[in-house]
Order: sequence, then C-alpha cells, then structure tokens
Amino acid sequence: MKRGAFFVGLALLLFPCLASAVNLPTVSLGVSEATTPAEVSTALQVLFILTILSVTPAILLMTTAFTRIIIVLGFVRQAMGTQNTPPNQVLLGLALFLTFFIMAPTFNEINTEALQPYMEESITQQEAFERSVEIMRDFMFSQVREEELQLFIEIAREEQPADKNEISSMILIPAFMLSELKLAFQMGFMIYVPFLVIDMLVASVLMSMGMMMLPPIIISLPFKLLLFVLVDGWQLVVGSLMKSFG
Repeated sequence: MKRGAFFVGLALLLFPCLASAVNLPTVSLGVSEATTPAEVSTALQVLFILTILSVTPAILLMTTAFTRIIIVLGFVRQAMGTQNTPPNQVLLGLALFLTFFIMAPTFNEINTEALQPYMEESITQQEAFERSVEIMRDFMFSQVREEELQLFIEIAREEQPADKNEISSMILIPAFMLSELKLAFQMGFMIYVPFLVIDMLVASVLMSMGMMMLPPIIISLPFKLLLFVLVDGWQLVVGSLMKSFG
C-alpha cells in the first residue's frame, strides 16, 4: 500500500520526466467476488490508493508555486476589468506551466536523489519516500515566513523547535500555504493600484462633464488595456512572479 501511494505521488511530481523516460504500462480492470481475506485486503488497498490519487493533485498544487501564481494572475484579470478574458482555461494552463518551470529544479532533484535510485533498487521505498519529502520540505522552507510557522506552532501547542528538522510537515504545509496567500495578495494590491488610479480619473472626468449615467468602466477599460500593453504587462507580471521565488 505504501509502495502504491509512493508511486502515485512521484508520478504526479515527476510527470514531465516520466513521460519521456518511463514506458507506461497498460491496466486491466475486472470485478469478481472476493472469496478470501487476502482478496478483500487487496480490494481495500486498491480503494485506498484511488482515494489518495483523487486528493494528491490538490495536495501537490498547495505545496508548490501554483497557489501564488494563479492568485496573482486572477488579480491581473480582475484589475483590468476584462471579465472572462483571458478565460479560466488559459490562466490555469499558464499557471501550471509556470509552476512546472519554477519547480523543475525540485522535481529534477527528486528524480535524481529518490526516484532513479529506487528504480535501480539501490535504496528502499521508505528511503526514496523520505528523500522526496525532504526535498519538497526544503522548497517550502525557502518560501515560508517565520510568522506563519510560529502561528501554527503556537496553535498546535508544541515546543519551540531548535531547527527546521523538528518542524513537522503538518505545521509546515499550512504555514507555507498561508505565506503564499499573503504574498499573492500583496502582489495583487500592487497590481491594482495603477488600474484603480485610471478608474478614479475617468470617473472624476465623467462626473465633471455631467455624464453620470455612463458607466466609467466602459471608458476606462480601453485606457487600462493601452497602459497594460505599453508597459508589456504580462512580461512584468510573469517576471515578478519568477523573481519572487528566487
């Protein structure tokens, strides 16, 4: 069961590498009546693995760069007031590829230090799993803030850790997620400011001209798009996101 869960997690983490390096096997499914306790145990193990498979993508997205990226991109679209442009599929696709780009060194390290040695049978599955978790913890520790860590340590009523190795993943993961949310909203505020200024200027001009029935968004949208294009907004946003993980 542990071995199956381990492969599910690594397959999702290292999908770009596995797609070119591993021949994926075919799977045959069948339903028959269980006649022995061993068969019942096997069925329960399969059910447990499928349950892990269903929640693993969400866990991995929350422990990678995806959260910060998708929130900032959402703020960009909302600040410009373009409704559903770019559409959700485009934003999600861009966020996923940027996540793979940022996480590539971490995934490659997992592939080199854990997956390949395990495939070569030079380490056990437990050692491979522990190495993978440790590499992911190093990435999260590089981005998490001490304030968030301290908050969850106090909530859990645990003793102050001497070093990061004493901080459990149950504390690190929510602290990392909270740090990502905090930084994403800070970046979103900075993105909102210039567009808010344009909206206020347009609204003031319309009121001074007595055109209070005309929605300001109709007039301000072309100016916001023009500003975004002139300053090469997508390059600035993506570049700032990439540098924020440095």
